[in-house]
Amino acid sequence: MTGHDSVERIFAALPPEPGRAFARSWWGRAWLKALEDTALDGRQVKAGRSHARAGAVGAVSVRPGRITALVRDRDGTAYRSDVTVQQFSAAEWDRLLDLVAERAGHIAALLDHDIPAHLAEDALAAGVELLPGIGDLEPECGCEAWDHCTHTVALCHQVARLLDEDPFVLLLMRGRGERELLDDVQARSASHAPEQAVETPPGVSALDAFAAGTGPRALPDPPPVDAPGRPLALAADTPPPPGLDIEALEFLAADAAARARRLLAEALAPGHERTPVAAGLTVSQDAVRLAAARPPGRVAARLAAGSGRDGAALTRAVRAWECGGPAALAVLEEEWAPEPEALARAGAQLAAAWEEGPAPRLRATRNRWTVVGTGAQLRYGPDGRWWPYRREGGHWLPAGPCAHDPATALAELLTEHHA
Repeated sequence: MTGHDSVERIFAALPPEPGRAFARSWWGRAWLKALEDTALDGRQVKAGRSHARAGAVGAVSVRPGRITALVRDRDGTAYRSDVTVQQFSAAEWDRLLDLVAERAGHIAALLDHDIPAHLAEDALAAGVELLPGIGDLEPECGCEAWDHCTHTVALCHQVARLLDEDPFVLLLMRGRGERELLDDVQARSASHAPEQAVETPPGVSALDAFAAGTGPRALPDPPPVDAPGRPLALAADTPPPPGLDIEALEFLAADAAARARRLLAEALAPGHERTPVAAGLTVSQDAVRLAAARPPGRVAARLAAGSGRDGAALTRAVRAWECGGPAALAVLEEEWAPEPEALARAGAQLAAAWEEGPAPRLRATRNRWTVVGTGAQLRYGPDGRWWPYRREGGHWLPAGPCAHDPATALAELLTEHHA
């Protein structure tokens, strides 16, 4: 216990979402993996997932060490369901917060409500298990089940949706609220900052000051950057010159402001160090990125034409982009032949996953594996990850984020197909 038990957040009940894959973020998927590894009955996990998908979970209370909700059965009976999570000790919080405060990238990620994988890896190396593992999600339910039941599994799946939107939910379970945590990180960052240089006395010549090596004075604290500013409206009484699309220009200005805000927030984080710039996007990729910002209809049509796609193809490309950026877009639009060793390894993983029953029949065409008799498909990416696809309206469309093994991606697809 850390002495912070009074912190509590209440999240309203989420509406049913029959077609939604639970846990789009990697930390949300890690949460569900801990549930699946802890629960002894796989049938209860599947039933609880369907229960959550149907909207049976009420408002969720999250506080240090515990999540709670009322979960309804199909007959209307409601049970109080709790899942307990181990809180960090004071020493574990010290190690984690010192780790975050020492790395500008970690601070910027938390400010952007993100938990990058390298933060969890660094924390684990420091002896702090940020993410739950097998046996860490302990169930308590009014139905008096001794293991995870339909109700506690449904609660965990609903919490996975909350974690996707706000990873601070996980940190609250571990014992600290968002405001307290960020204030502590900021204080520790300030203590790690270098001492200010000695001010040059007035009247000293520039040559003497340079020889003294005092350096520049410390800058004042930067202003907060909470949101991108609103670009100027470019419409005027005078008609624009021929070829100038005012609506498109205003949209590009708004996009530039949003990107500048993200870069500035990272640059202003205490202890920021310049990181290498990622390789630029192609014209086609950047058109999809812009289209994902939901531009006005005429601008979207120009983006489609400029990227060599029609409107429907651009919509499919945006859906892929939202699942995983350039990597997901390449899997949507490119077909290639994997190495035989990769296919053999994938086949073994699938066979092991269905060792207690007949495995689904797959028809493999290069890097695309279609489940015979269903509208489900797996696609293998050049980076070794598997992407779930579903056939809708005569086209194969991305069905969610990728998985590192084909069995995980396929199990989620088939569960949704039969739900």
